[in-house]
Amino acid sequence: MTRFTTLAIDASDKLIFGRCPQPLRTRHGLVIGGGQVYPELNFTLPAMPVEASTMPAVLEQYRQIITSATRRAAELHCDGLVVEFETLPPMTIEPQWAIDITKLLVDALEDAHARTGLKSTLRVTPTDVREFAQPPAIRSGRYWDALIRTFDGCAAAGAELLSIESVGGKEVHDEALTMGDMAAVIFGLCVMGVRDMRYLWTNIAQIARSHNAVAAGDTACGFGNTAMVLAEQKMISRVFVAVVRAVSAVRSLVAYECGAVGPGKDCGYENPILKAITGFPMAMEGKSAACAHLSPVGNVAAAAADTWSNESVQNIRLLGAMAPIVSLEQLVYDTRLFNQALADGPEAAAMLRKWLVRSDASLDPQAYVLTPQSAVAIARAIVAAPDHYTAGKAAALTAVDLLRQAWQAGELVLPERERPWLDTIQAAVEALPDREDDFIAQMMATVSTEKFAPADYELPAA
Repeated sequence: MTRFTTLAIDASDKLIFGRCPQPLRTRHGLVIGGGQVYPELNFTLPAMPVEASTMPAVLEQYRQIITSATRRAAELHCDGLVVEFETLPPMTIEPQWAIDITKLLVDALEDAHARTGLKSTLRVTPTDVREFAQPPAIRSGRYWDALIRTFDGCAAAGAELLSIESVGGKEVHDEALTMGDMAAVIFGLCVMGVRDMRYLWTNIAQIARSHNAVAAGDTACGFGNTAMVLAEQKMISRVFVAVVRAVSAVRSLVAYECGAVGPGKDCGYENPILKAITGFPMAMEGKSAACAHLSPVGNVAAAAADTWSNESVQNIRLLGAMAPIVSLEQLVYDTRLFNQALADGPEAAAMLRKWLVRSDASLDPQAYVLTPQSAVAIARAIVAAPDHYTAGKAAALTAVDLLRQAWQAGELVLPERERPWLDTIQAAVEALPDREDDFIAQMMATVSTEKFAPADYELPAA
């Protein structure tokens, strides 16, 4: 494992869209993070059953989408395209279905390249079905085997970028969100999540190497984005969610410690922090992902994007065209703007980034912790810590400090009901033990081990 102890991007003015210290060159010549932002199109099926009898219709849906998308990309003079295929649960449980779809998409992208010169790459993101077992079987069993077969088969079929939205630690973290329990958040992310990520990504990186594919990155979607949705529904504190986002970077970083090289997956809103630490390119999503979910970070998320994604959209008809094609057009025009700013020089790019950040940052703590300045500060706290547990505490306290200073300076709107959370979270984190072993002993005495298998997380039985 690689241990990141310094920042690849050590100043906020260097954290910007389209550029990173370690760009990724794909098979067809896309240079992600090399001075250009690429659209990343994600799509899924309309409401329909996915089973053996419907697979011909499923394949036809994907064929129509990718054929239309590559045609429209060429019509829009798109310089390059990243396509993401997120498997649906049945497609991971039955890996051959995911493999067949992957082959179809790869063939279509190759055909488009031969006909029009469109440079492209395919990201495949298998659904993490391990949580389907109760309690989840994280390292063995039917669902683990299916997940690994899906990764291996899709990589063999030509998928170049391998990603996942992994779920290890959610067994504790979901309840921690609803209870506002920061200790349990850190346990779920920085102890359980880190240990699962280490095991999972060691396997994914090995699969990638064996097929000349790329271990791209994970996302704390099931943690930070779940929290964001709950906050949008006014069920939990936005300050609390902002701190959860900062802490989630510790967990997502493990993929890169195990060999991932980006681009980090789109729904990892913690990716600016990871970009500052690793120097690898990152996918981001924001305003153009409203087709999938709403958020308070629609513009600021773009400030550090190397690919710009719509997250996911169903293949349904809108007035303009089928929804994936509408999303593609929006992404292409968004990225044209980024790329024109980059082409006009550092001052122009810096000005666009400034507008993206300032339009969001003051309105929500979740946006404020994703500004380049905040991302670098949180990243610096993480790499200075001696271990993941300590890094989680440091990320939380740094986020609280950033939010408090911004509110006191009039740079962040913070409703009165939200302000006590700054002190509550700080007190909770400062009360935690110094040593991870002591923290684990403390938490194992309180969490329900009926919800997870301690051995899967290298934890003692309660």
